[in-house]
Amino acid sequence: MIKIIFLLSLVVLFINFILIILLNLISKKSFADREKSSPFECGFDPKNSARLPFSLQFFLIAVIFLIFDVEITLLFPLIITMKLTNLMNYALITLFFILILILGLFHEWNQGALDWAY
Repeated sequence: MIKIIFLLSLVVLFINFILIILLNLISKKSFADREKSSPFECGFDPKNSARLPFSLQFFLIAVIFLIFDVEITLLFPLIITMKLTNLMNYALITLFFILILILGLFHEWNQGALDWAY
């Protein structure tokens, strides 16, 4: 009985494998579109020279995003420690951390890193 179930499972697996291969071959487009087959990376045009300079503004926005993304992940342990500390210590630590984030944001804003140049 187990051998019959095993053989039927193998047959079903083989039929599925053949169907997937056939459907994949049938569904492919016959023409190769250069635009769709080229990789798209971060606003760069992949058909031009790779040695062209890119906007420093794009790099700054990406770095600022990474910094604030990492700082948001640092807020998660504060949620867990809320049960372990008293409310006054938790409020002071959280306010101090958010104050540092806001001061960093205002500094970036005053330096002009958030102004997008067209």
